[in-house]
Amino acid sequence: MAESPISNNIRKLRFFHDEMTQKELADRVGVTRQTILAIENEKYSPSLELAFRIAAVFDSPLEEVFTYDPDADPVLNKKK
Repeated sequence: MAESPISNNIRKLRFFHDEMTQKELADRVGVTRQTILAIENEKYSPSLELAFRIAAVFDSPLEEVFTYDPDADPVLNKKK
């Protein structure tokens, strides 16, 4: 399985925000706990809207929550 070009700090941010559960975060951003789990485990990349919602919950810039590595992006690194 290819490495995801998007990583995140959601688990760490939840810990530093009164040990917020995945369910609590999911309820605040309008998704299921399973969606938060998949995002945290880098199995699913959130929509831009959801990414902004998550960042807003933590009162953090998007770049503190999510990191994009173009070198790990299989679309950008296709052999031409």
